[in-house]
Parts: sequence; structure tokens; C-alpha cells
Amino acid sequence: MSDAERFPFKKVAVAAYLPTILFAIGEGAIIPYIPVIAGDLGASLAVAGLVAAMMTVGELAGSVPGGMLVGRLGERATMIYAGLATILALSLAWFATEPWMLGLAILVTGVATAIFALARHAFMTTYVPYRYRARALSALGGTFRLGLFIGPLLASGIIALGAPVQVTIWLFVGGCLAAVVVLFFLPDPQSTFESGKGHEGAETVERETVRLGDTLRRYAKTLGTVGVGAAMLALARKGRDVIIPLWAVSIGVDAATTGLIVGIAGAVDFLLFFVSGLVMDRFGRLWAVVPSLILMGAGFATLAATHDGTAALVGLLVGAGLLAVANGMSSGILMTLGADLADRMNPAPFLGAWRLTTNAGGAIAPLGVAALIQASSIVTAGFALVATCAIGVVVLVKTLPRGKPGG
Repeated sequence: MSDAERFPFKKVAVAAYLPTILFAIGEGAIIPYIPVIAGDLGASLAVAGLVAAMMTVGELAGSVPGGMLVGRLGERATMIYAGLATILALSLAWFATEPWMLGLAILVTGVATAIFALARHAFMTTYVPYRYRARALSALGGTFRLGLFIGPLLASGIIALGAPVQVTIWLFVGGCLAAVVVLFFLPDPQSTFESGKGHEGAETVERETVRLGDTLRRYAKTLGTVGVGAAMLALARKGRDVIIPLWAVSIGVDAATTGLIVGIAGAVDFLLFFVSGLVMDRFGRLWAVVPSLILMGAGFATLAATHDGTAALVGLLVGAGLLAVANGMSSGILMTLGADLADRMNPAPFLGAWRLTTNAGGAIAPLGVAALIQASSIVTAGFALVATCAIGVVVLVKTLPRGKPGG
């Protein structure tokens, strides 16, 4: 029996992806507005960037405990607990009266977000056959992108009707609640995969708990080569998420328009996710990630070159569009590379280390952007991200395996 005949993907697609979409809609609703909410609490532009950076710092901090929780509780239970933890953190954000309080709430939200994402990543790594892996994980990345497309547009529309920007907090709460309800009541896709006879990786396995230090030592060479290149991509991606809202604030774009720009860019990003998976499965991972980094560098360069001129808004639109296309071209690449390198029977420990490495790159981005804005200007931050993309291209061209992936 072929993989296509044995692989029950259509039966579990809704249960596998719907919770992620719902969670991502809420996350997408709040991300563009974190700097605005911080500004309303009295934060400067640099401090607002630092508060926004707490999301990525939290994701970094959540990578290791996420792998441990998945190994002990399983994917489904871990996602439910992460959703509930996010709701608690967002409640703190709603009652924040100082920028540091908001930053703490966003930090905890980032931790929970990382754990939620790692749980679904571990599930897909274990149960999806290699020949479909990039497409399945690109589709998972596409569900995040769908949420990050719908969320900002939904928030922008509500704000345009006169709601305060803080309403985005409750949109995220609603997304989390919906995701938790789906996880409780829809069939667990793991049970469907495990019931398939003879399916690659479908057998139930007892997962051992592996210490982070042992995992880091075992995979030190991989994490220090391909992992560094992947971290540069993560840095550029997170830099994009942080710098576009800050850029809009810097050139005087209002909150509703900012959400509209981010939402439209999210649509472009989302529409390319399947193309990314198809390219990776047929031609190899390099053909998705390197063109993406090159185009991403062009997007940051466009922003930096137009900030101080009369075409600043046009530059923002074009730059955001280029960055969206670039991000869509590599949809799922970080998850796919992590899955390629992980132990199929017990992927969570390595995926925790892999996400620690890539999230470290992502965490540097918002912190670095905030520091460069404080020390110099947002334009300097834009050019620094151009350099990051160039470094990522060089490292990945030298370290990422060539050729078409095997079946």
C-alpha cells in the first residue's frame, strides 16, 4: 500500500489545523498593536519596541519546557494548557497600567505561544511521512499565516468602528478559548494516525525524557551550522514583525491603517504557503530558503531607503509587500528542517533545542531593533536587517544539504 493510500490526512485536517488557525487569529490581532498599546501607557518608541520584543523573548524561554511538556503530557494536553496559560497572561495585559506590566504579560504570552506551536510541530513530525513532510509543515505554517492575515484585518475593522486598541487583547482571548474548545471536543488526530496499520511512524511509542544538555551536545555541530543559518532567517522574520508596526508609528500612520497594511501583507504571505512546500519537497530546502532571504533583504532595504523621503508611505507598502512574499516563499522551512533532523520516534527533545536555537535568533531581532532605534535610528535598524539576511544566505549556502530530498 502506498504512502498516499495509508496517510489519512484528509480525515484529520480540520482537527490538526483548526486549533492553530484559531490561536493564530488572536495572536495576529494583537501583534501589530503591542507597540501602540505600550505607547498609550507612556512608553517611548524604543521602549514600545522592547515591550513588543517580549513576545519573542518568551518564545525563546518556552522552547525547552515546551519539549519537556510534550514528552510528558502529549501534544493535545500540552496545547490545551498553553491556551489556558495564554488567557491568564492576556488578563494581566488588560489590567496593565505601566509598560513593564504589559511587557511581563507579553513575555508570558510568548512562552505559552511557543509551547502551543511546539506541540503541534512535534505531532506532525512524528506522524507525517517524509515525502509529504514539507507540504504538511508548510500547511501548518500556512495556518499560522492565515491567522496572522485574518487577525490584523479583524482588529483593524473593529478599531475603525471606534473601539479602543486594547480590544485586540480580547480578540486573542477569544481565539485561545475557541482553540481550547476545539481541542476538547474534536477527535484527537493522534488517535487516527495511531490506528493506521503499517503506516510509517504510526505506532505508539514510549517517549523518554531527554535532558537539554545532552541534546545540545549530541547535535552541537548541526545546531552550530544549519542552526545558525536558520537563526538568521528567524531573526529577519521577527525583525519584520516588529519593525513594520514601529515603522508605521515612526512615519505617522494611524493604528487602523497599520492593521490594514499588516493584514494585506499577511494575505500575500498566506497565499504562498503551498508553493513553498511543493518547492521544498520536489527540489530541496535550499531552493525555498535562499531566495526568501534575498527578497527579504530587498524589502528591508526598501524601507530603509524611503523612510526620510516623501515616498515614506509608498516605501512602507512596497517594503511590507516584498517581505510578505519573501516570508511566504519559505513557509514552514524552519519546522521542516527541524523535522528532517529530529529523531522520528521522539522528536520533542531535539525540536526543543532546534526552536531554542532559531528562537534565539528571533529574540535578538526585536531587542536589537529597539537598541538600534535608541542608539541611532530606525533606518539603521532596517539596514542591520539587510545585513542579517546576507549573513543567512552565506551560511545556508555553505551548510544546507543540496539536492532533491529523498522519499
